Amino acid sequence: MVDVSAKPATERVAVARGRVVMAPATLARIQEGAMGKGDVLGVARIAGIMAAKRTSELIPLCHPLMLARVAVDLTPAPPDAVEIEATVKVAGQTGVEMEALTAVTVAALTVYDMCKAVDRGMRIEAVRLVRKSGGKSGTYEAE
Repeated sequence: MVDVSAKPATERVAVARGRVVMAPATLARIQEGAMGKGDVLGVARIAGIMAAKRTSELIPLCHPLMLARVAVDLTPAPPDAVEIEATVKVAGQTGVEMEALTAVTVAALTVYDMCKAVDRGMRIEAVRLVRKSGGKSGTYEAE
């Protein structure tokens, strides 16, 4: 890992987004609560939060961080998608971009897993960092 011991601890926030595109009928079933495996959006939210907390175990050389806040929001986007946004906050010596990206990715994979029996053609798309603040490199806003 990179030595961050000389860096000051600052408040750092990262926001990542992605989406799962599916058949309109699959989204309708999610919204109706009619998937056989249960509450898709609720389970995916918890999976994303848990993944953010364990990013250092999943991504080589990531620092283990004491996260101050993790929020994962999943929003149906008719006619055929679920939008996912993760916000991760820490007061520390290194950023939380990887934690936000991991949260979105795992939440998307959870949606896929819970719905694959009815729609194997789903696509996970556009996972990206949209905003970050704090640290030496300052603020980033995606276009």
